[in-house]
Amino acid sequence: MTMTNAVVLIEAERDALSTLGGALADVEGVAEAYSVTGEWDFVAIVRVADHEQLADVVTAEIGGLAGVTRTQTMVAFAAFSRHDLESLFSIGE
Repeated sequence: MTMTNAVVLIEAERDALSTLGGALADVEGVAEAYSVTGEWDFVAIVRVADHEQLADVVTAEIGGLAGVTRTQTMVAFAAFSRHDLESLFSIGE
């Protein structure tokens, strides 16, 4: 079964910064959640069965959390691990 993977950037209200990470991690479909520096406050890695479920997770679940002010979703086309990248660049060692 092919999964739909996405990276969701999340901007939060200042009052929600201390609690939103745990709330994101509790959302079904969120595989990982990170607090980050820069323009965005959190990054969520979402893994779901299909695009319809992704839309529900991002708009209803993540977007519905108290303190979330804005999201940006990037759907992954392909996933690469360190092993994949090393084999891609190896020259028959």
